[in-house]
Amino acid sequence: MASQQQDNPADKFDHLPLSTHKPLECALRGTVLLNHPFFNKGSAFTREERRDFKLSGLLPQSIQTLEQQVQRAYQQYSARADDLAKNTFLTSMKEQNEVLYFRLLLDHLEEMFSVVYTPTEGDAIQNFSRLFRRPQGIFLNIHDIDRIHHDLSLWGTEEDIDYIVVTDGEEILGIGDQGCGGVLISIAKLALMTLCAGIHPNRVLPVVLDCGTDNESLLHDPLYLGLKEKRVRGKKYDEMVDTFVKSARELYPKAYLHFEDFGFTNARRLLNKWRPEIPCFNDDVQGTGCVTLAAIFAGLHVSKKKFKDLRLVVFGAGTAGVGIADQVRDAIATDCGISKEDASKQIWLIDKPGLLTNKVENLSDAQKTFARSEDWSGKKTDLMGVVKEVKPNVLIGTSTVPSAFTEEIVREMASHVDRPIILPLSNPTKLHEAVPADLFAWTNGKALVATGSPFKPVKGPWGSDEKEVEMKVAECNNSVVFPGIGLGGVLCRARLVTDKMLVAAVNGVVEHSPALRDDTAPLLPGVDVVREVSVSVARKVIQAAVEEGVATQDGIPGDEQELDEWIAAQMWEPVYRPLKYVEAHTASRQAKGELRVVGSLPERD
Repeated sequence: MASQQQDNPADKFDHLPLSTHKPLECALRGTVLLNHPFFNKGSAFTREERRDFKLSGLLPQSIQTLEQQVQRAYQQYSARADDLAKNTFLTSMKEQNEVLYFRLLLDHLEEMFSVVYTPTEGDAIQNFSRLFRRPQGIFLNIHDIDRIHHDLSLWGTEEDIDYIVVTDGEEILGIGDQGCGGVLISIAKLALMTLCAGIHPNRVLPVVLDCGTDNESLLHDPLYLGLKEKRVRGKKYDEMVDTFVKSARELYPKAYLHFEDFGFTNARRLLNKWRPEIPCFNDDVQGTGCVTLAAIFAGLHVSKKKFKDLRLVVFGAGTAGVGIADQVRDAIATDCGISKEDASKQIWLIDKPGLLTNKVENLSDAQKTFARSEDWSGKKTDLMGVVKEVKPNVLIGTSTVPSAFTEEIVREMASHVDRPIILPLSNPTKLHEAVPADLFAWTNGKALVATGSPFKPVKGPWGSDEKEVEMKVAECNNSVVFPGIGLGGVLCRARLVTDKMLVAAVNGVVEHSPALRDDTAPLLPGVDVVREVSVSVARKVIQAAVEEGVATQDGIPGDEQELDEWIAAQMWEPVYRPLKYVEAHTASRQAKGELRVVGSLPERD
């Protein structure tokens, strides 16, 4: 990848507003320019740019390439003592030079993904108030609902925002209620949108709804930065969310809204309320379901089974678990031509009370869909009892109960299934229901495994000949699906995100499954090809949106190859584009550096 992307006037998509093939207009000069992370190039400014933008004397004389800067930054990164320190280093870099930040990540993505996202981002969120240096994003206060519209308006105009991630911080990454520290999950998700799908980093908005917190340690922490009171719920909470959504739609009518890490009682309820009205998405409900369904698709291919053969047990019937069950049920119904009610009979959900049956009290409406009937009377409802009775070929963990998939349970499952599909998905790593090494050992290497966090390959004497084989473990990470869904929704300016668009997204991921070509390979593509996957997912999503009549963007190519080119031409890349100076009175808001709040920061390569 070249460090100075050249203008390409011959490109047929240069006219598009999000095209990345043109020079960047910039009205900033001197130290103001150096302090702006979107425009700053550090030591890579050319001689002409140093002259035109009054940078002579403000920079060392040597002009370096982006590749040299990445090398220096990687050395600095590697010198940090632990993953949390590395995460903090990356945050600081992002605030100073976004191109360098994203380029460093892309060049070392497999190594750094777990540092910039799960599980290390969970540590950063837990330490938000202690690591805080400068504000990022929008903090909305439940006691100032009347100010929500005004505060959101400070971020830009209706043309400035493509993607919004909002959280209330109640259920973060398996670590629970983190209050206003949840803003970091909004920021991390948007970083992944840029990294994995090329959403322009200066056209996004991270939001946290500060409704208080039920986390006692935060309430008693003198450094905690959020509201020090119990969470506000009920009518006032709903009023806040409604005001936020309506204000966001009025101010940024083209923006796609991504709900993230809301609590179980609110996540699905809010999604169901707003899905029929606006282009919105909940990654915990829909993203987790989509990527898990893609892993199951691939696993069924390897095990030579069909959806009609599927017997799925989900251990953990919270937001993620029920979301997965929903996606699998819909896929069974579509594939087999049966009703959703009949399809749900192939799925068993287990939660704290045991198997969800009609006798269990206080089930949510979503859980009731999968509750078993009275005919389960007299049978054991714990995980082992259900596995013995059901003989599942797919076992999924979203429980956050460490080591719940015991050797006894796994061996019992494997005694009835030749290639058991086992997906321990709870995050972070310490909360996994089982680790891949054990799953392979207990099944003689026959288990088809994907996990919620990254694991190193496992070597062992698998198979009848006991020859040592290295098994790579697929990470069932939403990042292979939600960025492409969001990219497709943004580029086609979808009015809604429909079920057919989500099914199309799953097919886009499955296209890249290594297991389709080698049954010893991972079930899902890795982060090393995530941008390619995002293009495929976006293409499928856009095509489905066009077919359903919810795409509003003009000029979407009908030819598949041309559509891929159209998508790629609008994906932001971490390369230094030439800067073109423009006078402030004729400059766009982007050229004047006004697309978001930016503070003064020291320059760093």
